Order: sequence, then structure tokens, then C-alpha cells
Amino acid sequence: MCNARCVKSDRFAPVQSGTLPDVVELARVVAQQRAEMDRLREQAATSVVMERAKGVVMALNGSGADAAEEILHARAKAARRTPLEECWITLGELTPVRPCAETSAPRPRGDAGSATDAPEPFSAPDDVADALSRLGRALVHVDTHQALAGCLLDHLAPDLDAESVMIYVRRRSGGGLELAGHAGIDDGLAARWRHVPPLSGVAVVDALRSGEPCWLEDFSRDSTRYLLIGEPPERWQSRAWLPLRGEDGSDVCIGVLRGRAGVFTPRERAHLRGVVRLCAGRLRSFTSSTAPVREAEADAVQSLFAALPVPAMLLTPVVSASGDVEDFRVDAATSQTADLLGGSSGDPTGRRLRELRPDFTDLPVWQGCLEAMTGGGPYESEPFAHQEAVDGVLELATYTARATRLENALVVTWLRHASSDRQEQRLAELQRLGNIGWANWNLARDEASWSAQVFAILDRDPAEGPVPLDGLPGLALPEDRAALRAAVEALLREGLPFDAPFRIPGARGVRHLRLVAEVVADAHGTPFEVHGVVQDLTARRRAELALVESERAILTQHDVLQSERVLVARLQHALLPLPEKVIGLSGLRVEVAYLPAQAGIHVGGDWFSAVELPDGDSLFVIGDVAGHGVDAVATMAQLRFTAKGMVSTGSSLTGALSRLNSLLLHTRDAHGTATMVLARYHAADRRLVWAQAGHPPPLLLRDGQASYLPRPPGMLLGATSAPYFEEAEHHLEPGDRILLYTDGLVERAPENIDVGLTRLADAAVAHPEDAPGSLGTLLDVMLEDERRDDVCVLDIRVPREA
Repeated sequence: MCNARCVKSDRFAPVQSGTLPDVVELARVVAQQRAEMDRLREQAATSVVMERAKGVVMALNGSGADAAEEILHARAKAARRTPLEECWITLGELTPVRPCAETSAPRPRGDAGSATDAPEPFSAPDDVADALSRLGRALVHVDTHQALAGCLLDHLAPDLDAESVMIYVRRRSGGGLELAGHAGIDDGLAARWRHVPPLSGVAVVDALRSGEPCWLEDFSRDSTRYLLIGEPPERWQSRAWLPLRGEDGSDVCIGVLRGRAGVFTPRERAHLRGVVRLCAGRLRSFTSSTAPVREAEADAVQSLFAALPVPAMLLTPVVSASGDVEDFRVDAATSQTADLLGGSSGDPTGRRLRELRPDFTDLPVWQGCLEAMTGGGPYESEPFAHQEAVDGVLELATYTARATRLENALVVTWLRHASSDRQEQRLAELQRLGNIGWANWNLARDEASWSAQVFAILDRDPAEGPVPLDGLPGLALPEDRAALRAAVEALLREGLPFDAPFRIPGARGVRHLRLVAEVVADAHGTPFEVHGVVQDLTARRRAELALVESERAILTQHDVLQSERVLVARLQHALLPLPEKVIGLSGLRVEVAYLPAQAGIHVGGDWFSAVELPDGDSLFVIGDVAGHGVDAVATMAQLRFTAKGMVSTGSSLTGALSRLNSLLLHTRDAHGTATMVLARYHAADRRLVWAQAGHPPPLLLRDGQASYLPRPPGMLLGATSAPYFEEAEHHLEPGDRILLYTDGLVERAPENIDVGLTRLADAAVAHPEDAPGSLGTLLDVMLEDERRDDVCVLDIRVPREA
């Protein structure tokens, strides 16, 4: 070991009198002296570390000073460490690292003075041992956490590519962490991460909680497990958090952050374990010396709050794993705060707000606290009522809450309003909500006073002052001035109160106002003051005018639509005349029904055709055009007459449907669609040949049974330019009944159409009447409710043979 006896000095010849000194020689001498002073300072600091380590060994083993020094030298030699490193590690044993998978537990100490009384030798490569030796010498000049962070970054940057070092300290059991020192990060990031709450999901917290190093070597995986420090977090692709815990309750965690990705090699881990062991003793002196100061600060804050005469508290945010504030911890509070936070909950200090009052996040003050905490400026709530006990009696009091940020905390206070304050507040709210204000004119002193709301209603700058009573008519539109001036003059001359509407120009258009005024007389009956109320009726007046215009438009539209309905109904009747009685076609008895919709005012596009062809056969057509009104009726007429003409001139049923599809696609309404059934009855052999285009199937009733004819393939008209249709054939027998119908007969919202088809079959079986007019009975059963769509039905009967 080196000591003070090892000091050497270089002698130099004095400068002879009368000769000029050699400047270069003097500079060399000065440099040597400075180097010697630095060496002496380092030696003195090193001696202090040695003496402290010797004192620890003496206290633990009961040995003397010389024996303690020999033990330290023996340990250093056995572990291949320098004596200074062994001294730092010995001092660090007072704050031992918790056992973990990657650090060797110290072996039990032997007898006093034994060279094997040291922890298990720490094996490290030679280059790592040299680096730790240099760090041990550098530590003698470190006296703060901030200086230690800088020293560690200088030491680790060349060997481990370290870019930043952070040192967190926790001095109270279960408390949060404080950033005590940092290097390689800017002050803004350090301020944001100055305090870390004791929550899971933060690597430094988990490392201290488990007592084991936390190696973050896969950024993609680690970012899903932890809330990573950084702005942005991708700045550091790999990190290591190495914890220490002392017997005095102090916790320290050193973080090493690297920009490059990849694992920490065994050599790098050994290097970092050695660094932590060397720093343990140095860190102990920092934590033990500063803890009382923190306790004193907390006591001083609590004493200050205890002396405040108003409800107040100091809050520290509790941050979740995602970085959001999830709660606040009460660090200090006045005695009056307990009642506002829940009454019998006791002293709130050290507890969380949501624990004290679970509904706190539902109150407006919670959002205000969050905004104040994130830099939104001071927050002041709207006045709110709170029930409290005064002299044993419950009464409602009005409070206003205020939140102000103080560094990384919040100061929240409550201001209790006096009775007069509450009355003023209520009056102001009444005027604002009703858009109404008061005005007074003192006639004797020729003075006027207005509420703030009157200035707002009249759009007048309060700095200009109120307008005299006789000057009010000058604010109105020219056409309203005469009436308002007459009312004011009658008030002043005869004392007649008035309620006068008038209009004023404004930046957002003309505004409709109302002025109500009355005279107050003295004991002799002489008017001396006028009390008035001004109300803004603009919104109400605009709503009234809009309502009148809307009613007028509705009436006009109703008349137009009613006229259209009458016109369309007449057009439909002209294009689709209904027979007044049962008709006979090709030996069949045919009954027709057409019922327009009762809901709505538009006429639909349902239609039918029942004609006898030149060859003695009969053509039956029933269809439904999508939509209502003139367009639907026009499309219906076009399809009806075209279909009848094409079949009459020899076209097949499927050919007619294909041509009708092309016709519909090339009409002016290219998006129109229609459904249809075409049926040709051959009287000679009672064959019914039919085709369909997306229409419900015909219903056949035979011998008291009902069944629907199987539908041949067929597509909706107007749906595609390449449709496909097929024909089907069915032989009819005497007594058969065929029903062709539109969907208005069977559809009822919101049920499926299959339900309506079943209902029609059951009703037809239940009412088998054969007399003319029996179709009406069936329709009465099927259409009990209001019809929302048109209904068209062809009832075709094959007479029974005589």
C-alpha cells in the first residue's frame, strides 16, 4: 500500500542572481508540481477509503489495524483485485446485493485474520479487471449521484457501448423511486422520469422488487412487457437494471442503456456485476447522508399544511404502466380535507384519492387535476354543493375547487363561498341561462347601472357605460324607434309601465329584444328610479319563424302530393280498368281485385292482365314495379301493354320476359326493377304454361288442399342484361282454383315472407266458397291490418263438369 511516506519530490537548481529564468524550465516545474498535488490528493482520498475499509474489517472480526490491512491485501490477492477495489467491495458489503442467479453468494467468513475471510473470488477477464481497477481509482473523487452517473458513463462507454446511465433511489419502504443521478440524457427527459411510482410494468421497479438484475435485450419483446424509458423508447435498444439494497432501508438501482441491440455477453455481465459491487460502498454514503434531509422536507411540508386554514392537500401522481396518471397519492393535507373526501376516512396522508373516494374520477375536478398536471395551467371548478355538519346540523355549502401544479405535484384547495357569494353566483347564472339582464336608471341623479348580461345582450362595451333611458330608442332599428320612444315617454311622463319588443342590428344579424320597465316613486309620489329588465328573444323568434315556414312548407308539400296521388290514381284507373263483375275467359271464371295501399299517399305499380287470345287460349299476367308514383305507373303501363302485345303476336313466355327485361334496362330509369308472372291457359287440354321473373308462385287449391306450384327459374326484371328464364306446365282439373297475387297480399314487416305464404294457403283452405264475390272474403281475412303496399289478385277457377 502507498502512504504519505511514499511522497517524492524533484529537486532543481535555484536560479542565480542576475540571470533570467528559463521559461520552458519553469513551465515544466509548475506542471510537475501540479501533477504531484493531484497525486497527493488522490492518495489522500485513497487512504480515506482504505482506513474506512480497515475499520469495517476491525468491527466485524475484532482484529487490529495491521491485521485488518493484511486481511484486505490477502482478499485482494486471492480475488485478483487491487487493494482499492477490495476496499470498495468491503464497504459495499454493508449494502449487500440480494442473491440472484448471476451473482455468487458470499461464503461464510472464517476466523479473524484469515486470508480466506473474503467473499467468493469474483472471476473476471484480465481486461475487465483492469477496467474495474481504473474505476476503483476514479470512485475516490465521486461524491454525488450525478457525479457517479457521469463517472460510470465514462467508464462503460468504451467497453460496453453504453450511451446513458441512470441511478434511481428509493429511501422509504414501499415508496416510489427518484432519479438521483443521470448522464447521457437531456434534462427534459430526466424531468419527465424524475419520479417513478411503485407499479409493476416498469423495469427498474421490478428489478428492485425482485432483487435481481433485469436484462432487456429484445426491444420488441421488452416493449410489450414494460413501460420503457425514452423519448422515443427506441433510442435505447438494450438496457440493464442492476439493483442494490442496504440494511438501512435504502434501495438503489443502476441502469445502463445502450443504443445498439443485442444481448449482454457473459463478459459484459461480469463487467457490470463488478461495477455494481464497486459502487455499493460509495452509494451507501450518498443514501445515508441524504435520507434525513428528505424526511425533514416531508415533515416541513406536512407542518405547513397543518397550519393552513382552508381545505388543501398536496398530491403526487401515480402513473400506470402505459404512462397515464391513474391516481394521486396524498402527501400532505389539512384537517378540513377529510370531510370533503369522505368524512370518517381518517387522516388521508399517504393514501390514494380513489381509495378515499372511489367516485372521484367521475367528478369534474378529476379531469381538471389531469389537465393541470399535464401543463394545462391552473384549474378552477364551477361552484358545487356539499353537505356538511355545522354545529351538529347538516347544511349545504358551496365550494370551488382549484388545482395548481407545483413541479411534479399538485396543490388542490377548496374555497367555501359565503351566503352573499352564492346569491351573486345564482343571480349571474339565472341571467346567463335566461339571456336576461337588469338595468336601473336613477332619475334624480341622472345615473344608470346595468348588469353584465345587459351589456352582452346589447353588444355594448362595458367601458362605454350604460345608455340613458331616453337614449335606448336610438339603439333600435329605425322602424322600431317610434314605438319604443312613445313607451319610454309615457313611462317618464305618466308613470305607465311597459313591455316593449324591439330589434337592434348586430354582428350576427338582427336581434329581437324585449324591454320591461316600471317606475318607483318616493313617499310623495314623485318618480325617482326606473327598474327594467332586458331579455334577448332572438333564438325564440327565429324558432317561431322557422316553425311557421316549416308548417307552410308541409302544407304546400301535402297539397302537391295529394294532387299527385289523385292524378296518378286517375292515370292508373285509365290504364288499368277494373272489371265490375266476374269475367269468363276460355271456359274459366276469373275474378279480379286491386286494393291500393292505405299507408302513404303514393300509388304503386301493381298490375294485371286477363285477356283471351285469338286462338281461344287465355293470357294471365300479374306484376309489380318497384317504387310508387308517376314513374311506377308509367313503367307498369309500358310492361303491361308490351307483354300482352308480344304474347298475342306469338312470342313465347320466356322470350317475352327476356324482351321485357331489355326494355326495362333501356328506359329512362335504368335502375328500375319489376317482378312478373306470365301464364298461358290452353283450353283444349286444360294446360297451364307459366314463367316467372322473381315473383311469388301461384297457389293451387284442389280437393280442399292448397299447394304452391313449383317455380321455374327466372330472374328479377332489370337486374341483369343476361337473364335466364324457363317455363313450367301444370294440368288443371275441374274444380281447381288458381290464385295469382302480388307480394302486398302476403308480406308483413318484419316477418319472413314464408309466414305470409303459409297464412294465405291456410286462409284459402278455410274459406272454400265458390260463389261470385268469394274473393272479397279471402281478402278480408288476409288484410286485417292497415295495408302498407298495393294488393293485386287474380282468382282463376276451373268450373266443375256438369
